[in-house]
Amino acid sequence: MFVEVVLRADATHAEALADALLEAGCLSVALEDADADTSHEAPLYGEPGLELGRHAWQHSRLRTLVAGTRDEAVRLLEAASRAIGIPAPPLETCEAVDDRDWVRVTQAQFPPTRISERLWIVPSWHEAPPQGIVVRLDPGVAFGTGTHPTTQLCLAWLDKHVAAGASVLDYGCGSGILSIAAAKLGAGSVIGVDVDDQALVAARANAATNGIAARYTGPEALEPSTFDIVVANILSNPLKLLAPALLARVRRGGALVLSGILERQSDDLIDAYRAADSSVSLQVWRASDGWVCLAGTRSG
Repeated sequence: MFVEVVLRADATHAEALADALLEAGCLSVALEDADADTSHEAPLYGEPGLELGRHAWQHSRLRTLVAGTRDEAVRLLEAASRAIGIPAPPLETCEAVDDRDWVRVTQAQFPPTRISERLWIVPSWHEAPPQGIVVRLDPGVAFGTGTHPTTQLCLAWLDKHVAAGASVLDYGCGSGILSIAAAKLGAGSVIGVDVDDQALVAARANAATNGIAARYTGPEALEPSTFDIVVANILSNPLKLLAPALLARVRRGGALVLSGILERQSDDLIDAYRAADSSVSLQVWRASDGWVCLAGTRSG
């Protein structure tokens, strides 16, 4: 028998509690932003403007899997809490999880995804459609499988706007899905940037799988150049912080494409980019399931 336990912890204790839970015998622990998709969500992990050494959100949610009963899960939590010298936090939920073939369950959650008439995202365990442009991508440690509305919005924009030979910067590339799709759609020079080293490893592997000659690097190693298309699918708060850096990468006549933005956040983000550089006028290009894709072209 397995149970999934969900609980809250503050930024001071979240990471230590996650480590202690694993040492106490939990099978897995996922650390999440309890304020995600709200006005209190916060950028994390290396975004510009954040203090160094911060490894958890102010309000963090821990989602852990335990082999055993609810009582055994509670005992593990109490032991882990004692180990780091804090009271055991209350459980938000504690639910039984059926034992099953988790590989098959995971694979079933990622069928081929059709982005447009010609563009598909297809995991390796599925047959590719006989016609069209196919990006082969399996879920992994980096964000970007083609199933989230923000990724699909960016892919749809690229499908309609990438010109042959265009240069593309994918900022916050994650799995590399956007840069790989851009290359398959005809882009020339393609570069992906991410602050997460594991994301860069995943993006390079995915590019190799797709036969794409893209380059992936950290932001500190990016040369001072401009691009025909700059795309960033992150979140609203880090996109605000990144405004000067992203705008500086858009060449005259080039396009800036932003997603990871809730519909209620779009006006605020448009205003922030207008204040940073009025020569790039962003507008809502398309919306899906409460998320939007903003796009604009540098004038002149």
